[in-house]
Amino acid sequence: MTESVAPAPELDAVEREIVDHLFVLQPAYAVGLGLHQYDGVVPDLAREATDRWTAGARSLLGRLGGVDTGTLTGDRRIDVLLLRLVLEGPLFDLHESRELERNPMTYLGGFSLTSYLAREYAPPEARFTAVVRVLEGVPKVLKVGRDRLERVLPKPFVDLALSIGGGLPAHFAEAEPLAAAAGRAAELARARADAEAAVREFLEWLRAERLPRATPEFALGAARFQKLLFVREGVEAPFDEIRRAGLADLARNQARLAELARASHLSIPDFLARMNADHPPAAEVLATARRFVEETRAFVVDQRLVTVPAEVDCRVEETPAWGRALSTASMNPPGPFDTGPPLGIYYVTPVDAAWTPVQQEEWLRSFNFAMLRNVTVHEVYPGHYLQFLHFRSDSGSLARKVYLSPSFVEGWAHYTEQLAIEHGLGRENGFAEGAQVHDALLRDCRLLAAIGLHTAGMTLEAATQLFQTEAHFERLPAEREAIRGTFNPEYFCYTLGKLSILDARGRLLASRFGGNLTRFHDTLLGFGCPPIGLLETLLSA
Repeated sequence: MTESVAPAPELDAVEREIVDHLFVLQPAYAVGLGLHQYDGVVPDLAREATDRWTAGARSLLGRLGGVDTGTLTGDRRIDVLLLRLVLEGPLFDLHESRELERNPMTYLGGFSLTSYLAREYAPPEARFTAVVRVLEGVPKVLKVGRDRLERVLPKPFVDLALSIGGGLPAHFAEAEPLAAAAGRAAELARARADAEAAVREFLEWLRAERLPRATPEFALGAARFQKLLFVREGVEAPFDEIRRAGLADLARNQARLAELARASHLSIPDFLARMNADHPPAAEVLATARRFVEETRAFVVDQRLVTVPAEVDCRVEETPAWGRALSTASMNPPGPFDTGPPLGIYYVTPVDAAWTPVQQEEWLRSFNFAMLRNVTVHEVYPGHYLQFLHFRSDSGSLARKVYLSPSFVEGWAHYTEQLAIEHGLGRENGFAEGAQVHDALLRDCRLLAAIGLHTAGMTLEAATQLFQTEAHFERLPAEREAIRGTFNPEYFCYTLGKLSILDARGRLLASRFGGNLTRFHDTLLGFGCPPIGLLETLLSA
């Protein structure tokens, strides 16, 4: 665990201003961290407002650059870089990837009510007030979207925005129990009516005005992709070096999958088919996930892989309607500033009744017993939920508490899948490692697809075939993975983070930690979730 931060008045002042400035642009991010003074705040995304934000960010970067780092401790010198990236990441989004001009999901994705519905952190009246504020902000935000979005947009972005937007009315309806508890059902009905009308109008506009003109072009390009690696992860290694590491990991995992299939006297397709066929029925997916939550927690404690706090509380629920287009399973963890019970919500996406029987069976096959347990390791123990329990208990700097590196977060969770297999989870079932390796192949292909789609002219069809042939995925999930890479190039983060942690473990476990795996893992989680490019520096401090 990080020790208390030594005072550094000059840096302390600019740190506070930088964090406050970030939350002007991203108030929902603050709410997710547990800062409920931002409840219900909807950002002003008009061009004049974001131009003002840009000017403020650049001024703060200038002040940060003027801090005398020679007077700082090693940890605070690292924080200077974190604070730089806190601002440079959003500046990249505004001016390099130009999300507000190119991506309609930027507007639709800001209306989640989950933070107010999932946890009873305040009385119903207070949380309901935040819900109404969000809903009342919907028409203005979507009007800004129509003003700012360019005439020609990437088609994958438009398609997915239409899918996400279609799920918003059902998500808004999920506030009805909270409205009833607050005695304000009529107020919710009025706010919902205006918000849903604005969503319908925006989707109709996208469908009529932007979809017919949409282009297959979406790539960041090589220079922007290289910059993305730095502003998100502090990584300066050339992306082609990362691609080669991904190819090597893909080859290792493919070889191991072939070994597992041979040991079962099966071909790889037959091995995976038999694994996939062993799945729970649709009605029992959530109950199975709950059973695996308890099993994996007991396993982590028994094997002493990482410290598990005495107080834990993880619920399993269906993924909210608006999030199902993007997520198979996910974790909504307690934020680092949350002071209430340590509630984590493990969301699992159910079968969609609108799918064909073939599609429904394909989805259930992706939730076979071995894979669902592997997903539970990733999302709950010792993955995301346990990671965020450590994050919440960290007494480090403000910068550490607000920085969430995708590669540190997802890299840890992906690493724990392999860790669990190394220590025997599911050893009685030959498919347990098969599921872990299958998921590793998926993450390898995500890294390769991200680089290919954004730097090398890879098409969506080629990316889909990559997931089908190299990761052995069926057509529907392969298509979804390829589309995800167009708007989320950062899904390289799983493999990038895992390989970084494995490299650090291989070099330092014996020499620095005396072979004590618990201490190594607790040290990693005590850093918070900093850029993965700083891992070496942090471990050497």
